[in-house]
Amino acid sequence: MRPVEVTGATAETNAPAEKKTPIATGFGNIPSVFVIPTNPHDGRDPFFPESVRAAESMMASTHTVEITSLKVPGISGTPGHLFAIINNHTFGVGEEGDVKTAGGPVHLRCVEILNDAVMVEINGQIHRIAVEP
Repeated sequence: MRPVEVTGATAETNAPAEKKTPIATGFGNIPSVFVIPTNPHDGRDPFFPESVRAAESMMASTHTVEITSLKVPGISGTPGHLFAIINNHTFGVGEEGDVKTAGGPVHLRCVEILNDAVMVEINGQIHRIAVEP
């Protein structure tokens, strides 16, 4: 019997692994943009085509808010770092959250805190809420 010589992929070698270089496409980083439809006629979920939950959640989040139901009992903090209390929830500039009102929870973002008022964004609109005396 003669010894069998092993060649090809099954042979062990001490050669360094081949480096793979990325392929340049010339397009750079292209961000993905996803738009949530506001109603079923604007689009659908490709994974659940019969579902309307995305449109329902968008319609539910844009309900009308009574600005008079939002109360600001006080403002505190240092001049460069103010906080506002809106319906028993504390906000700093740029913070957002849900506050309870008589008509249900309202999602808002604190845009600016002044000495006598707070500017908030609700459903894309800016509102000024005066501090209660």
